[in-house]
Amino acid sequence: MALLQDAAYDVRSVADGETALAVVADWAPDLVVLDLNLPRLDGVEVCRRLRLMSTAYVLMLTARSDELDRLVGLTIGADDYVTKPFSARELVARVQVLLRRPRLIQGAPVPVPGPGPGAQRAFGPLTLDTEGRDVSVGGIPVPLTRIEYDVLDALTERPGRVLTRDVLRERIWGGGWFADDHAVDVHLSNLRRKLTAAGVTDLITTVRGVGYRTTPQT
Repeated sequence: MALLQDAAYDVRSVADGETALAVVADWAPDLVVLDLNLPRLDGVEVCRRLRLMSTAYVLMLTARSDELDRLVGLTIGADDYVTKPFSARELVARVQVLLRRPRLIQGAPVPVPGPGPGAQRAFGPLTLDTEGRDVSVGGIPVPLTRIEYDVLDALTERPGRVLTRDVLRERIWGGGWFADDHAVDVHLSNLRRKLTAAGVTDLITTVRGVGYRTTPQT
C-alpha cells in the first residue's frame, strides 16, 4: 500500500486470500492489513487461518459499517477494524498504535515487565506470568490473543479493583478513538469463554453500569 510505504514501512501487497496466507508464512510480517472482501478466501477465513500460523497484528478493512461485521472481525482475532472510506492519516495512526504494543516474535514471548509486584500472579489454579505473557490453568497453557492477555493483565493487577471500559481502553489501546466499548466487551467475552473452557468460571465479575473486576481466588 502506497500509504504505508510513504510512512516508511516495508510493505507487500497481494490480491487474494490464498496468496496472502502464503506470503505471511514465507515473510512473517509484524502486521497484516486485511480486506474483508477478498477473492478465493474472504477476510474472515484468512484471519482465522492467520491466527493458527502467525503472531502478526491484524487490522481489518471493510466497506460494510454495520455492527455485526465489526464484532465478527474482532471475535475471529482481528486486533483493530477500519471502515471504508478512511483517511491515510487514520490508517497509518492505527498501524502505529498496534505496532507499539508488545508482540510475540518467532513464537517466543518478548519479556514484558508486569505492572504489579512479582513475575507471577496466582488465582486458584490460574497462573499469569507477566514476564513471559503466559497464562495457564492447572499447569495447562491457555492460548490468548494479545488483547485478551492485556485485558486479563490489567484486571488482575489489583484484584477487587473495578476498571471501567474507559480505563481498559486507555490501558490496552492507548485511549483515543482507536477502540470503543463494543471492542472492549467483545475481547472480554472471548477471554471469559476461554477461561471458562479451561475451568475458571468466576474470576472476572461485571459491575453493572461501571466496569469489570477480578475476584481473589484461593
